[in-house]
Order: sequence, then structure tokens, then C-alpha cells
Amino acid sequence: MDILKKAKDYVETLFKDKLSSVYFYHNFIHTTFTVNKAEEILKNTPVSEKDQEKVLLALWFHDTGYIECAKDHEEKGAEIAKSFLQKENYPENDINEIVKLILATKITYDPQNLLEEIVKDADCSHFASHDYNDISDALRKEWELTNVRCFSNDEWNAGNLDMLKNRHQFYTDYAKSAWQPLKEKNIKKIEKKLEKEDGKKDGSENKKEKDKDKEKDPKPDRSVDTLFRVTLSNHTRLSDIADSKANILLSVNAIIISVCLSVLVPKLDTPKNSHLIIPSFILLLSAVLTIIFAILSTKPNVTKTKFSLQDVADRKVNLLFFGNFNRMLFDDYQSAMNVLIKDRDYIYDSMVKDLYYLGKVLDRKYRLLSITYKIFMAGIIISVLSFGYAFLSL
Repeated sequence: MDILKKAKDYVETLFKDKLSSVYFYHNFIHTTFTVNKAEEILKNTPVSEKDQEKVLLALWFHDTGYIECAKDHEEKGAEIAKSFLQKENYPENDINEIVKLILATKITYDPQNLLEEIVKDADCSHFASHDYNDISDALRKEWELTNVRCFSNDEWNAGNLDMLKNRHQFYTDYAKSAWQPLKEKNIKKIEKKLEKEDGKKDGSENKKEKDKDKEKDPKPDRSVDTLFRVTLSNHTRLSDIADSKANILLSVNAIIISVCLSVLVPKLDTPKNSHLIIPSFILLLSAVLTIIFAILSTKPNVTKTKFSLQDVADRKVNLLFFGNFNRMLFDDYQSAMNVLIKDRDYIYDSMVKDLYYLGKVLDRKYRLLSITYKIFMAGIIISVLSFGYAFLSL
């Protein structure tokens, strides 16, 4: 397998298993974005294939240190990369260069060569992103949750403006020509935000009253939306993992049963093989039970209920779950959804219910899956011991 593909899979698994969910910014999504931006630079910059590989490997690992701690994460990421590459028998000289490239992603570091410039530009490419505001908000929330610092809107916007205007620059020719104009647009957007904040402070008493009225109907908090999105993604991913494990057990035990029925069972009708009847029965029974419980763990369990529009008005219905609305007429469903989307609290209540019942489904899946593995393990052990005893007792 290509070393870049191995690195991607390794980092994805590492983040999935060990990275805290509070890292809204420094995660696999940011890492993938950075690698893609590096590839964009490399397509427009004369760099050898070997050096391209070094840059991309460095960027796959540059934030892996966050699985341990944010402080000195570059050094920790370099250690993780070095360990991985040594196991893959990667050339030692190239490993040392990749380690230097990872350390070059430090915000205060000035790049010394072209490869370091590419790494720096790719890591800061979000400064020229159309989604810069969303990306910036994710970093802000991450810093709040990891106790780095909580910022007011003014402080955050002023800090972003200072970073983009005074403390950051693109180094490669491609980034300067293709990304700098987009970065300038983001700078102007931040300046407009600050102007609006200043205008609010200098406004009249009437404007303050209007602001108070607006506060009564606040806009949804982006961090809450992100929380729901991340949690739902985790639920879905855990469900996929459970289904995958169940499918593995189904396949393995189906093979065991087919082999037993075609090879072992036909030989049991002879007297000389009578000692194998009980071990064979135990093996087949354990395989059948494993398949039954694996099927139960993946079997859909959809509760379908009927309800009235009054139930919708009383917020007794979760309209986000298809089992609740699949029997509704479209006009009724549309009316109910119009009620939902106009009430932020109702939306959040529905999402909370949806996550809760998804969690209940996951709990059932994993309990049945745990039983399935225990049956499979016990069946294999008892079968092997039974076969051994049968042969030794001859």
C-alpha cells in the first residue's frame, strides 16, 4: 500500500480513537483540508515527487500531537510520525526531514526553505477560505472548551484582524497570487464586524432598546449546532462500527457452518467417527447462536406511532425521526415542520430526543454484539477442547 494512504488511514484511526471531542478545529477535518491545500500548491510549484511525499506526510501528522496535549503538540506529532515511519522502514534521512517540516508548522517559526514554506502556507490556508468565519468560530470554541481563553466578540475579531494583517504572510508564489486576494476579503469582513460593534457601542438609547428586543429572540449559538452535528456524527460512526463487526461475525460463522455441513457432518454417520458427534454439534450450535445474535444486533427496530396535530403543538412528537411521520399526509407534515422550524427551543428539544433514542438503539446494538462475541468465543474454545478430548479419549 502507498505510504501516503497508510499514513492517512493511520491518522484517521488515531484521531477517531484518541482525540477528544472538544477539538472542534484541530481534528481530522482540518488535517485533510491542509493536505488538500498542500496538494494544490504542489501542483503549481516545481517540486520533486519525493519532496512532495515528504510534505504530505508531514501534514498528515502535524496535528496528531493533540491526542496527548495541545502544548508542544508539534514535538509530540513529530514523535508519532517518526515512530510510524520507522515501522514502515522509511529512510531515516527522510524521516528527519519530515520531522523538521512538522516542527516548521509552529506559528512563530519562519520557514527556511521551499518545503517549509509550502507546509506553512498549507497549514494557514484557512485564512483565505470562503468559510473562514466558521473555521474561526470552531477554533474559538475549542479554546474555550480546553481552557485556553474565553474571548468577547470584540477581542476575538480584533485578534483575528491582527493575525491576518500583521502576524501572518503567505510565502510561496502560488499562495501569494491565488490566496492573498481571498485573505484580503476576509480581512475586510472582520473590519466590517468591528465597525458594527463600534456602532453598537456609540448608538442611541433607541438602538439599545432594539438590541434588547433582539436579545429576547437570540440567534442559535453556532457552538450548540456544532455540538449536535459532532454528536450525531459520532452516533452514526459507532452504529456503522457495530454493524461492521456484526457482519464480520455473520460471514465467519456462515463459513464455519458451510464447512461443517459439507465436510464434517457427512462423516459422522460412520461408527469410527461417532466420537466427533458432540464436538461437531457444539461447534454448529455456537455458530448458529452467534449468527442469530449478530442478526438481532443489526435488525432494525423502528417504532411507528400515530399522533395528532395537537400532539405536535404540545411538542410531544419528534418530527426528525421518520418512524413518527411516515404515516402522515404531506400537508400535515409540512404544517408540523413549519411549527418546528419557527421555534428554536422545539428544534433543540427534537434534536435532543433524536440523539437520546439513537443512543438507546446504540446501547441495544452493543449489548447484543457483546453477547454475540462472548458466544462466539466460548463456542470456539469449548469446541476445540471437545475435539481435543474426543481424540485423546480414543
